[in-house]
Amino acid sequence: MVTHFVVHEPGDSVGVVVVEGVKKGEKLNGWIMDGDSSVEMTTLDNIPIGHKIALKDLAEGDTVIKYGTDIGKVVKPIKRGEHLHVHNVKTKRW
Repeated sequence: MVTHFVVHEPGDSVGVVVVEGVKKGEKLNGWIMDGDSSVEMTTLDNIPIGHKIALKDLAEGDTVIKYGTDIGKVVKPIKRGEHLHVHNVKTKRW
């Protein structure tokens, strides 16, 4: 079984795509490192390697958690399986 994305901690709201060529509608396998478990989902977007995928629905203003850490806030609603990047998540620093 191919691992398409990696999640660092069970409470994270995003995973990181670790393969090239993830296409919209594709069924993906994810590995949750802390606890060595897995998760499956269908992607709603094409997602480049190294970019994030939402593990749950996120509303505008929600905090994005990666590595168990706050990495920014949602500026546009995001559905489970969608691509997270600068178009829908911004840093809280400025």
